[in-house]
Amino acid sequence: MPNSLTVGVVQQSAWPDKARSLAASEAGIRSAVSQGAQLVLLQELHATHYFCQYEDPALFDLAEPLDGPTGQRLAELAKELDIVLVGSLFEKRAAGLYHNTAVVYDRAKGRVGQYRKMHIPDDPAFYEKFYFTPGDADDDRGQGFTPIDTSVGRLGVLVCWDQWYPEAARLMALSGAELLLYPTAIGWDPNDDDAEKARQKDAWTIIQRSHGVANGLPVMVANRVGFEPDHSGAGDGITFWGGSFVCGPQGEMLAHAGEESQQLVVKIDMARSENTRRIWPYLRDRRIDAYGDLTRRYRD
Repeated sequence: MPNSLTVGVVQQSAWPDKARSLAASEAGIRSAVSQGAQLVLLQELHATHYFCQYEDPALFDLAEPLDGPTGQRLAELAKELDIVLVGSLFEKRAAGLYHNTAVVYDRAKGRVGQYRKMHIPDDPAFYEKFYFTPGDADDDRGQGFTPIDTSVGRLGVLVCWDQWYPEAARLMALSGAELLLYPTAIGWDPNDDDAEKARQKDAWTIIQRSHGVANGLPVMVANRVGFEPDHSGAGDGITFWGGSFVCGPQGEMLAHAGEESQQLVVKIDMARSENTRRIWPYLRDRRIDAYGDLTRRYRD
């Protein structure tokens, strides 16, 4: 891990037209790299619209294998631009078995790892359990909450709904992750009032910054922007709020996006994690002898 690392976050709109969405992703990647980014993070499901607003078996046709056309295009970009690139795929693993998968490409090495989303929501307009199988938890095979080693460091990659769970971030940190990365897709119901919208967005930002604080690690978050209709006509659509950011190991904001398409590029002082953990040694003081009940659903 270098002492400093210039990272980029691409915040974009996306459409049902995969070619148009991927063109926007590529433009964002190239812009970030032109500003010096060595590691670039794309948002969740950046190659398509957020199709989970409704349930339609025909939408499984959007899925691809890991090394399908989208994966090949991302790998080629990582090689051409000599960067580490974290993309997102609607993965077809086998017939009837699909995942929401973050994929990591390391320069000319190509794909060096993937993380299959572990926590899967099922809420109005976010019907992800219909489409996605949770990732496997298998330490021996490096699956589940396991960081991915790259030429710029060990990346703790999680996906969207995972961001609400401190256990996921902690397990990544305990496995030596040097950065936490969250590709995500979250926005407002048009029927929510302004006060509720503010509460939701603030909570989303705070929880992810807190993972940086609790683990002494920088955090990168990429969210999408723009209004996306419910193409089934049953719902009112979602306005994705953007707000992508990069924060340091004390939760300090290093870069913060608004509600429009843009790229964040910022240099992270990676030595600060070590210095922060020396002052706030949370890992040292954990009472691992007293946490056994965390594996229970509820203490009753």
